[in-house]
Amino acid sequence: MWSIARRPKWIALLVLALAVAAAFAALGQWQFERSVDAATVVERDTESAVPLGSIAEPQQIMTSDASGRIVTVSGSWVEGDDVVVTGRESAGEPGDWIVRHFATDSGASLAVAVGYVAPGADVPSLDSGEAQLTGRYVPSESPQQSDFEAGERTVIAVADLINLWQESDLVYAGYLTMTDAPAGFETIAAPPPELDAELNLLNLFYALEWIIFGGFAVYLWWRLVKDEWEKEQERERQPTAEEPLDARP
Repeated sequence: MWSIARRPKWIALLVLALAVAAAFAALGQWQFERSVDAATVVERDTESAVPLGSIAEPQQIMTSDASGRIVTVSGSWVEGDDVVVTGRESAGEPGDWIVRHFATDSGASLAVAVGYVAPGADVPSLDSGEAQLTGRYVPSESPQQSDFEAGERTVIAVADLINLWQESDLVYAGYLTMTDAPAGFETIAAPPPELDAELNLLNLFYALEWIIFGGFAVYLWWRLVKDEWEKEQERERQPTAEEPLDARP
């Protein structure tokens, strides 16, 4: 079969197939570039403070519109439910974050990361009673990331905090990172979420099609060479008219 493929006829067809494949590859790249260039950047206002209750509800999953929004909420602190989360970083600075239990005016529970202190430092006294908070509402983290066996709590997981709080009926799925930390604490860096870009899936599909067509052009050349080889093999196996019958297979 390789000897057939080296014949001038099939070499010329191979060059043609490769040229067609290269053209299809160029078309595929062009479609891909169009898909990237035409990507739609999903912009949403996350920096204008809105009431938490207007974008999220307790016992409901966090929506994409609520994630990363600056929100305001009023209520009161629940004493005795403060938790220290270790091994955290804020803008590259290590620290222990203090997470508190906040009861909103509607009676729902909200986890609030009020600020952080140096690793192992004493936690300053915290305010109690009613408060009006402003901060960024972010998704809860996974409790599996904490090393509970070593006695460490390194993530802010609402599912974990519920088991620590004295009482929690209605709970928000995310937690709040305060914009301004209380006295004695450092403010936790909470940058706005990155903008999402939606690719043009139709152009991506066309790009994939051109790549498939290019591969098919090379496959077609290989299939034709193989067919030619099989035909020659079959002719070699057939007896000629001049051969005696007893010499024929």
